[in-house]
Amino acid sequence: MLTITTNSFENDVLHADKPVLVDFWAQWCPYCRRIAPAFDKVGEQYADTLITGKINYDEEPQLIQRFGIDTIPTLMLFKNGKAIGSIVAPASKAAIEAFIKEALSQ
Repeated sequence: MLTITTNSFENDVLHADKPVLVDFWAQWCPYCRRIAPAFDKVGEQYADTLITGKINYDEEPQLIQRFGIDTIPTLMLFKNGKAIGSIVAPASKAAIEAFIKEALSQ
């Protein structure tokens, strides 16, 4: 799992050789902490096909503004340097998996 910053974003996400699932989160967000284990599990299970990373809402205001993140947790999937989908406050690991499958199938 990557910790993605404004400085590493281009290299870690836009130039990645696999799709990248990014979790916009914050330490003070209870729901972010609740969904974190499911996000981590998805990262482990899909390690062959995608990269997972986290962007801290409080530490990376430029990225938050760039992608118009106003609710966290927001998961955003990037492929070939472009955002191809997002999901806000997924309810479960199954919801995250369904989102990934749907976004990658387009």
